[in-house]
Amino acid sequence: MELRGARVLVTGATGGIGQALALAFAARGAETVLTGRRTEVLDPLADRIADRTGRRPATLAADLADRDAPAALLDRAGEVDVLVANAALPASGLLSGYTIGEIDRALEVNLRAPIVMAKLAGERMAARRRGHLVFVSSLAGKAASGRASLYNATKFGMRGFALALREDMREHGVGVSTVFPGFIRDAGMFAEAGVSLPRGVGTRTPGDVARATVRAVERNIAEVDVAPLGLRLGALLGGAAPALAAAVQRRAGGDAITRGLAEGQRAKR
Repeated sequence: MELRGARVLVTGATGGIGQALALAFAARGAETVLTGRRTEVLDPLADRIADRTGRRPATLAADLADRDAPAALLDRAGEVDVLVANAALPASGLLSGYTIGEIDRALEVNLRAPIVMAKLAGERMAARRRGHLVFVSSLAGKAASGRASLYNATKFGMRGFALALREDMREHGVGVSTVFPGFIRDAGMFAEAGVSLPRGVGTRTPGDVARATVRAVERNIAEVDVAPLGLRLGALLGGAAPALAAAVQRRAGGDAITRGLAEGQRAKR
C-alpha cells in the first residue's frame, strides 16, 4: 500500500501509542484523520503534525463505547484508505471485579467497534479495490495470563477476526494486518499502570509500534509482534502449549505483573 496521499484514520489517537502512530503515518506523506475522546489532546497533536509536515490533520472526537459512534465516525471521516483500529480500554483484573456495565464497555471498545468499523470501511475499500485494515492488538491476543480474562477475550477475538477477514478481503485487493505489542514503555496501558518488570523482561517503545504498523500496511504483512525475542517465544508457547506457558509465567513472576497491572488500572477506572 502506497501511503503518500492516502487518507488514514487512526482511532485512539489521544494515547501515547496512538500519537506515535499518527506521527509515523503523517511522516510517510499520509493525510491523517485523528480520533479519540479527548479533544484537549487531539488538537495539540494535530498542531505538531502540521508543524512537521505543513498539513494539519482533521480531528474528530468520538467515544467508541457508544454503539452508534463507529458508523457515525466513518461517515464524518469520509473515504478512508487505511483504517488503524488502535483504540482500546484496559481490562486487567479478575472478572469478578468488573460490573456488567464495565464488561460491556470493554467489549464495545476493544472488539465490537473495530469489527463494525472494519465492516463499513472494508465494504467501501472493496468497492474501490484499494485499502488496508490494521488492528493494533497485544501479545495478550496470543498468550493468556491470569487476571486478564476479559482483556484476553477481546484480544484473542480480534486476532481470529482479523485472520479470517484477511482471507475474505484478499480477492478484493484490500489488505488486513494485526500488530501485537508486548510491554511498551513510556506510554500505553502498561506504562500508565506503573508496573515494574522482573529483570530480563524487555520492553519496546511507542515508536517501535508505529514503525511496525507502517511496515505492516506498506508490505501487507498479516501479523507483526513488537516485543523482544523472549516475549515473542512466550507468545508462541502460549498458543502451542497453554498449560505449560501458564506454568512458566507463574515461575517467572507473571502473577506479580498481572496483579500490578490490575491494581494500577483499577485505580484509574
